[in-house]
Amino acid sequence: MASRGGPMVEGTDGTDFMHRQRVASQYSLSAQNKSRLKTCIFCHLLLFFVMVLKISPVILDRLDIFLLEIEELEIPKPLFWELWWCVSAPVAFIGLSSMRRNDVKAVQIYMGGTIANGVIPVLVGTVYYFSDVWSYLSTRSTRNIQMWQGYPYGLLWYAFLLVALQVHGFSLYFASNLFSAWRVKKST
Repeated sequence: MASRGGPMVEGTDGTDFMHRQRVASQYSLSAQNKSRLKTCIFCHLLLFFVMVLKISPVILDRLDIFLLEIEELEIPKPLFWELWWCVSAPVAFIGLSSMRRNDVKAVQIYMGGTIANGVIPVLVGTVYYFSDVWSYLSTRSTRNIQMWQGYPYGLLWYAFLLVALQVHGFSLYFASNLFSAWRVKKST
């Protein structure tokens, strides 16, 4: 047992242990960004399930399943960008697997897939509904605007699109940080 005021080893002032207490920056950065990216991917998958609920009438029609409750909701048919965005869900699993092995190539594929199948369809949807949203916000009139269940359809989509854009933006930022940390680690 050590004592505070007891004898000290000659040639040291007791602070020579400090060099052993540091963790290399790329390891702490990697751990922190892995946790944050997992949270973003979880949010992305939640958004994916919301999208699946939205396109479920089309899926059920293709499977010849008729549910009166879903048909009564009169959900509009999905547009191309909605189906395109759904392709981003499998890309999220590539991101999860890249974190397990600290795989630089897989995180690059994840980033490219997120941009191609996540960010671009969201931007297409934003442009598509811009005129409806602008018209509603500037006039507060529902004339010539598509409505669903008493709400402006474009405004509902904008809520989804803004959240999706934030999730994808943060995902790309954290994945980029992981790429930088892992690239440094692989080169040393």
